[in-house]
Amino acid sequence: MNHDVGLLIIGTEILSGRREDRHFPRSRQQLTRYGYGVAWCLIVPDTRDILRAQLRWAMSQATPFFSFGGLGATPDDLTRDCAAWAAGIALSRHPEAEALIRRQFGDAAEPVRIRMADLPAGATLIPNPVNNVPGFSVGNGHFFPGFPHMAEPMSDWVLAQYFPPRQADLEARILLLNAREGDLVPLMESFCAAHPDIRFSSLPSFKANGPQIELGVAGRAAAVQSAMADLQERLREMGYAVSELADPGGIG
Repeated sequence: MNHDVGLLIIGTEILSGRREDRHFPRSRQQLTRYGYGVAWCLIVPDTRDILRAQLRWAMSQATPFFSFGGLGATPDDLTRDCAAWAAGIALSRHPEAEALIRRQFGDAAEPVRIRMADLPAGATLIPNPVNNVPGFSVGNGHFFPGFPHMAEPMSDWVLAQYFPPRQADLEARILLLNAREGDLVPLMESFCAAHPDIRFSSLPSFKANGPQIELGVAGRAAAVQSAMADLQERLREMGYAVSELADPGGIG
């Protein structure tokens, strides 16, 4: 399984500023605890055409993804229908989901709440310990409600169920003072070619005492240690003074 997880956050209210997203920071911390990272993150509106297109793209990737929002029964809750469309399967009443919803709401399940049991055919349920209305998994996607207090225990269950804990990647960073990116691009290119198994980053900034660059490498511990030693040696040969920013830390 790919060690990263994509995030699809659904809600026009987030894009308009009426709500602040809490899923990204919470999910990033949660994934890190299991040794996984965020592969990508999309925030999309409650618009059928856009949601269909983004779900179809997400489902075409090898990367698993978590989707948050749009599982209710109001006209702007489009995720269940769009997920079925994107997967190329029918939307149908899930017997176990129907039983859970009827048990939770009794006669009040009809005529609206019961619609939340209409899921992509063959979907696997994700238990919801807050109100028993389940989320679902289909293909490489895991779908949760938009309420963070519900999504957190549900996504934790998915991680425990389907994502074996793994050692977090290691990240190491160095700081170069009085350095400009343009002067270092050939070095960066040759370094990345020599170490294809690590992730490289370059973050320039401008301070009162001149330009500086933070360079980082991330990946498996042994690969990071070897790559960082090589990077520092290359930089010293060019006459740069290298400062390590902090002890290497674990990342998702």
